[in-house]
Amino acid sequence: MEKRKLVDFDAYRNYFNDSQLWNKLKNTAKKAGIKVVYSALVLYYVTLDPSVPTADKMKIYGALGYLILPTDLIPDAIIALGFTDDLAALAWAIYLVRGYITPDIERQAEDKLREWFGDFDRSQIAGLLPAVEQNEP
Repeated sequence: MEKRKLVDFDAYRNYFNDSQLWNKLKNTAKKAGIKVVYSALVLYYVTLDPSVPTADKMKIYGALGYLILPTDLIPDAIIALGFTDDLAALAWAIYLVRGYITPDIERQAEDKLREWFGDFDRSQIAGLLPAVEQNEP
């Protein structure tokens, strides 16, 4: 029996571009919420790391492209539900690239959050990033 994806996020990577992402985040930050914005920022900063393989960046672009489009599985205009599918796509991408999320990337994302949301309680973003097991040499 063939397994089918509910949503093929790979198809959305063509919709990603830097300026559209920044416009989307700036224009909908408060509505989307701190979790969605933080997740998107972390992923964006991962893509800037030259050591991240292109294949992994493509996964991130798919999730960010899904976020950018207002017409997805659950349209963003639906109050209280509109960004839940976007957060799921972002969480999926974070899980896939979790090994590339460094403390510096987390700091950059948190700095941008403070710029847009002011001081925030870190408990609002706690648990969004999976713990990464450190491999001992």
